[in-house]
Amino acid sequence: MTDVKITRALLSVSDKSGLAKLGAVLARHGVELVSTGGTAKALRDAGLAVKDISDLTGFPEMMDGRVKTLHPKVHGGLLAVRDDAAHVASMEEHGIGPIDLVVVNLYPFAQTVAKGAERDEIIENIDIGGPSMVRSAAKNHAHVAIVTDPADYAELIAALDDNGGETGLAFRRRLAAKAFAATAEYDSMIASWFAFVDQGEMFPAKLTVPFRIGQSLRYGENPHQSAALYLPAFAPGGSLADHRQVQGKELSYNNLNDADAALELVSEFRDGPPTVVIVKHANPCGVASGDTLIEAYKAALECDSVSAFGGIIAVNRPLDGATAEAISGIFTEVVAAPDADADALAVFAKKKNLRLLLTGPLGDPARGGMTLKTIAGGALVQSRDNGRITRDALKVMTKRQPTEQELTDCLFAWTVAKHVKSNAIVYAKDGATAGIGAGQMNRRDSARIAAAKAKEAAETYGWEAPRTIGSAVASDAFFPFSDGLLAAVEAGATAVIQPGGSIRDDEVIAAADEAGLAMVFTGMRHFRH
Repeated sequence: MTDVKITRALLSVSDKSGLAKLGAVLARHGVELVSTGGTAKALRDAGLAVKDISDLTGFPEMMDGRVKTLHPKVHGGLLAVRDDAAHVASMEEHGIGPIDLVVVNLYPFAQTVAKGAERDEIIENIDIGGPSMVRSAAKNHAHVAIVTDPADYAELIAALDDNGGETGLAFRRRLAAKAFAATAEYDSMIASWFAFVDQGEMFPAKLTVPFRIGQSLRYGENPHQSAALYLPAFAPGGSLADHRQVQGKELSYNNLNDADAALELVSEFRDGPPTVVIVKHANPCGVASGDTLIEAYKAALECDSVSAFGGIIAVNRPLDGATAEAISGIFTEVVAAPDADADALAVFAKKKNLRLLLTGPLGDPARGGMTLKTIAGGALVQSRDNGRITRDALKVMTKRQPTEQELTDCLFAWTVAKHVKSNAIVYAKDGATAGIGAGQMNRRDSARIAAAKAKEAAETYGWEAPRTIGSAVASDAFFPFSDGLLAAVEAGATAVIQPGGSIRDDEVIAAADEAGLAMVFTGMRHFRH
């Protein structure tokens, strides 16, 4: 069987958008409409003749609507193989009529969770009959069409109008594939809620992750790779998942990966002064806070203007025209901000290729959640690195106590280092990064690279000395030897913040004392790979 004439349709939807139009088209094609509860009422309100599900089954809806479609006259009508003589005989014997079309969308479980409903309400929004009908119809797609998304109503209507009220097999196959994906996602959302929220399990025995496609991307890490963005059912607010692209070229995998890194770091300063983060290849190459966004941008750019070319910028305040004008001074791939005023939009409109992403209020950097990274044959899952250090938690390890300004610079550098790929070294002074060393195989080289960048910046801008002179330096993990610390001393750092915990801590502390440095331990490291 290829084409199937639609003679009876069962409709039961929570999302009633487009329902009346679809019902009218089905009626025009002589289709008998069978429906439940609120869906039947909506169809009648549209002036359409509808048979209640209880008229079909001979049983009333019961138990507050929990039991209405779980009946042989429903599932027999869906699952019967129409060209199987035994199936046809069973239908005739038991008075089961065929159902050729099912239109179902499920109880709004995710929306109920998102609005903060109580547990009992959440449980009541677990659909049972809907997924059962969807799966029955999808399994028997050789004879039944199953529609789970109002977005598919238009194609269904076109198919009926073009084919005299019939549906084709290829169309039904596509609908079936989408239907099974819908029930899989739905069950995954429920399983995730039970595991992570209701039961408080961090690592359940079976991990189900409900994602749906957000958008196709220009390409992956390289042009010969394809890519797409998938979004979770319970997306956190103020994250890249919430972005609205205002202008610019289509996004690529790298654009989003770098923009996410920039937003995660700038979110650390969401309650602080105006702050700008510049990222290149998922590593910050300049971070600064200031009295205004434009001041912060200029200071961040001065850290490493070479790497900033073609970079990604994130800010913690709505963009203004002056800052947008300054950003437009060099080639920038993406700018991400909570919002942008009319002047900023007008400035960027002249840069047609620049992608502007608006996220709304930034998310809480201390929020919980998990990170997932695929490896060959599996996946690594861990809790997010939302560890933060306060001044009171710092332990001074050297003879010299840090000054208040050094402590401020230490904590700023430490916050940035958390978002730099290991081995990470960050010099900071007066609320701005002075030099960043990222992703090296040893800590000494990271310290030297960061110092070299600071020296290059001083030469570029005609400063008397690099900003590393009198700076604080942060190391994302302990110094295994004193050589990395000594490289920071050579660069002019006067204060150090690091986790501590090396078997050579005494050697490193002694080197710091000999150089006259102040050094504090955090007791927490921030590896990032």
